[in-house]
Amino acid sequence: MNDTDFVTAFAPASIGNLGVGFDMLGLAIAGTGDWVSARKSDASGVRIIEVQEMNGEVHPFLSTNADENTASIAAHSLWNATSNHCGLELIVRKGIPLQSGMGSSAASAVAAVVAVNALLDEPLPKSELLVHALAGEKFASGGLHADNVAPSLMGGLILCPQILLPDMIQLAVPEGVSSVLVHPELQVNTAESRRGLARGYSMDQWLTQQGYLAGFIAACEHNDIELLSRCLRDELIEPQRAASVPCFDEVKKAALKADALGCSLSGSGPSIFALCRDKSAPNLATAMEQACRKLGIECQSWISPLNAPGARVE
Repeated sequence: MNDTDFVTAFAPASIGNLGVGFDMLGLAIAGTGDWVSARKSDASGVRIIEVQEMNGEVHPFLSTNADENTASIAAHSLWNATSNHCGLELIVRKGIPLQSGMGSSAASAVAAVVAVNALLDEPLPKSELLVHALAGEKFASGGLHADNVAPSLMGGLILCPQILLPDMIQLAVPEGVSSVLVHPELQVNTAESRRGLARGYSMDQWLTQQGYLAGFIAACEHNDIELLSRCLRDELIEPQRAASVPCFDEVKKAALKADALGCSLSGSGPSIFALCRDKSAPNLATAMEQACRKLGIECQSWISPLNAPGARVE
């Protein structure tokens, strides 16, 4: 076999939780993601040939052990479910920083199943790939939640509560609104962050957050940007995680001052996102970056439409 036997798929980064919807809402991000190339092999099983950085160099941290990589675990799940008897070989290329709160593990899993699906004689509908991508994501994050996997796979804004899986709901997005995502050069381990969350909340806290979530979904459906801004709040999870991102408070203050509709952590952090009107996005990104750098923390940012596309074969 040679390089022409490979099928390559790209899966975008994502914002998990979207502040208001812990484990239930996710948003695809344009401009960065992961690639996985897959080909059939005469040997049995799934093998990772190499994990690469963006420049093509060997990734210094990620394992090529097929039992320890989200891409190979997801690929194995799909390949077994479709009763293929030959093996698979994968090459993973990482465009998303590790432990960034940008859905790095989810993007690898999604890119893998999209690439492998293209090798099938009868490829599955895209939505049916979710369960296999989740097998990889569960290994990395320690929980069954689709708020990164679903938007990376399908694109746009996705409602995907665990109780409804494998079903997911593509939400309408308000016109004229963009996301700004800032990634400080820090790391937060998602699995560890989840283990540190409180297990119980008061009825008042629960009702408040459910009200914000319902209002946010209604705002998207009715194109109500004012309501969206009122409801883009996280009263439960953000207060517990903010301290692990030393620049969060200052970046959020800068975002709100620069006309953000709302601002919160992306996933468990350290990345921070804001939603804003399209015209405010460039200035907002600059303000958030400057607030981060004033604390001596380097960062990068992405501006994205709310209907950014999902994974694709290249």
